Amino acid sequence: MEESKPIVVDKHSMKLIMEPGTYFWCACGRSKKQPFCDGSHKDFPPLKPVKVEIKEKGLVKWCLCKYSKTPPFCDNFHREL
Repeated sequence: MEESKPIVVDKHSMKLIMEPGTYFWCACGRSKKQPFCDGSHKDFPPLKPVKVEIKEKGLVKWCLCKYSKTPPFCDNFHREL
């Protein structure tokens, strides 16, 4: 079923300087606030956001293709799409 597969947002990562805190990475690809969840997954129950705890301020390479083997972080799988 297509609805149970994530939408590829882009074929590259999103690099952001992140402050310590709790974040929810969008796993479905439907959020308008990429790479973070905005609740758009509610109509697609199998695709839930991933809770991430950032301990120290620093650069994070977020996955936008949604097929990383290390979600929510980019592992460059987008190069194979």
